[in-house]
Amino acid sequence: MGSPVPRELAAALAGARLVAVMTGAGISAESGVPTFRDAQTGLWERYEPQDLATPEAFARDPRLVWEWYEWRRELVGRAEPNAGHEALVEIERRAPGFTLATQNVDGLHRRAGSRQVAELHGSISRTVCSEERTAVDPRGLDGKPPRCPGCGAFLRPDVVWFGEPLPPGEIDLAFSAARECDLFLSVGTSSLVQPAASVPYEALYSGTPVVEVNPEETPLTPHASHVLRGPAGEMLPALVGAAYG
Repeated sequence: MGSPVPRELAAALAGARLVAVMTGAGISAESGVPTFRDAQTGLWERYEPQDLATPEAFARDPRLVWEWYEWRRELVGRAEPNAGHEALVEIERRAPGFTLATQNVDGLHRRAGSRQVAELHGSISRTVCSEERTAVDPRGLDGKPPRCPGCGAFLRPDVVWFGEPLPPGEIDLAFSAARECDLFLSVGTSSLVQPAASVPYEALYSGTPVVEVNPEETPLTPHASHVLRGPAGEMLPALVGAAYG
């Protein structure tokens, strides 16, 4: 069993006008989506992330990178949103203002019903031209990877690779929401990957309570106002029940 929900925290969520949330791989792992390094298994165990998720890797061997992302898309497609995703949908339904920033590329938040979602690292379900970065539907196109019907460049997944900047609009929205919210939730994230790891501190600098929901201790733990030590699929429904029940 995870840690109990403090009454003070339940009251803070119930009364919050603006709620901001940051999620990481932990909430998706509960749906059976392997974390990035866990995906280095089976056929892919001999590859390092730099072999599969950098612009240089794609330039060197676009077929290898495309096939790895095809495999990951299949895994994600079989996964379903869990109780943690659904609890965040309920918070969005109840709070007057709500912003969810996620480091996950699996699209499970949107599939669960979340509407205000900033996808900091993109979405594995979308495909773009590697040159023009315009969205392209790859269905019916030949090749691994297929080529852009417009310019002929290879298509690639619409995700942020190592060494690439985050979409400025998405990360700016996350920082802005953290500065302006009444309550901030950090859910299932290691709080190690920058610049996303800095987002909760914007709330802390503003004097806003920050709640960490995680089975493990992270660098954010000593600074969090409240720590719910347990999986998101257990702790978020308990928080929602305590706040709105």
